[in-house]
Amino acid sequence: MKTSITELLNIKYPIFQGGMAWVADGDLAGAVSNAGGLGIIGGGNAPKEVVKANIDKVKSITDKPFGVNIMLLSPFADDIVDLVIEEGVKVVTTGAGNPGKYMDRLHAAGIIVIPVVPSVALAKRMEKLGVDAIIAEGMEAGGHIGKLTTMTLVRQVVDAVNIPVIGAGGIADGHGAAAVFMLGAEAVQVGTRFVVAKESNAHPAFKEKVLKAKDIDTVVSASVVGHPVRAIKNKLSTAYSQAEKDFLAGKKTVEEIEELGAGALRNAVVDGDVVNGSVMAGQIAGLVNKEETCEEILKDIYYGAAQVIRQEADRWADVSQ
Repeated sequence: MKTSITELLNIKYPIFQGGMAWVADGDLAGAVSNAGGLGIIGGGNAPKEVVKANIDKVKSITDKPFGVNIMLLSPFADDIVDLVIEEGVKVVTTGAGNPGKYMDRLHAAGIIVIPVVPSVALAKRMEKLGVDAIIAEGMEAGGHIGKLTTMTLVRQVVDAVNIPVIGAGGIADGHGAAAVFMLGAEAVQVGTRFVVAKESNAHPAFKEKVLKAKDIDTVVSASVVGHPVRAIKNKLSTAYSQAEKDFLAGKKTVEEIEELGAGALRNAVVDGDVVNGSVMAGQIAGLVNKEETCEEILKDIYYGAAQVIRQEADRWADVSQ
């Protein structure tokens, strides 16, 4: 199965691994790229030297294309842009901001730029900036989210722009990937399932929390301050819920609510504090129930999607006759 994305990026499978902060390190990204997908290092708020170490790690694992996700609100965003140019990174995905001021430099360095967007309006704006493709991420995803579901967002973004669209949010197997391909996406991005990959360095307690999650176990916090985040229910999410009620009652400030989340993702991913830390995961976590290698995950999604598409094609061919 060749798509405009596999051709553009020179990858075997039209599957991206999400650039999850603290989770998507050099080991995970390298393993995904080596197995035929697009591995992505999550820059998060990490300084240049940390991202450089992860880039070096990927290069020690594979010579295949990989990407770096740049969180544009990071105080180190300028440094990371310098770094990806210096290191010859082929793909950059962006989030939490507008990559416009970096576009000329990134393209001059031959870097493919693919922002994550939560709306049609933002997708159109990014296309005008000259980005190469767009990741349309629905609110089923883990971490920071928008307001639209993957089903509604991907279809409308595909219809609104003339560049390739990667669908994300709520995808963990071949059925989900096939559905997003049918909406017109040229590739899919998967996050939560890669969290529990054998090559993932996420703390075992973090992985276990994802593996044991049910379909209704994620909640969205911090919506009232404009930064909604999806994570698995725990003591922290309960504290967020109370803080939001206090905010609406005029008893808490935006700063106090944001302080609740400071360092919470690292606490969960690195230290294994899944009670007071932020266990960011998507709604599809209920379908993720075993630890596998990145290669096994990629093949399951890719060939699973192919099987679903073939079966449905045969079924509808019978109907048409």
